[in-house]
Amino acid sequence: MAEQKQFRRWYDKDPLLREALELLKLKSEDGNSEDSTSEFIIKLQQEVAKDVIDSVYDMVTKYAGKGNRWYDNDPVMLKAVELLRVAPPETQRTAALKLLTALEMNNSDELADTTENE
Repeated sequence: MAEQKQFRRWYDKDPLLREALELLKLKSEDGNSEDSTSEFIIKLQQEVAKDVIDSVYDMVTKYAGKGNRWYDNDPVMLKAVELLRVAPPETQRTAALKLLTALEMNNSDELADTTENE
């Protein structure tokens, strides 16, 4: 009988997404998280239906600063990560790739450039 792999977090299913969020987590723990990083992810709301966005905002209001996840204590980061979570998989991968590239280069200008060209 094949053993099914269990994922602890929603973003563990995709290695690229997992790497991007782990790097973002490290940057936020170091205090090096740029506002542009969060703004980049928040722009994903253009890809997500309004009713889904409304439910994300309700959830953010409910859990901001009270949760156990690494991004729960920063309301902007919480909103950004939750919007990414509910985005379509192809949007998640595209955003993760751009986020990884920008974070690895440690260049917040790269984030602004990649979101403006879409």
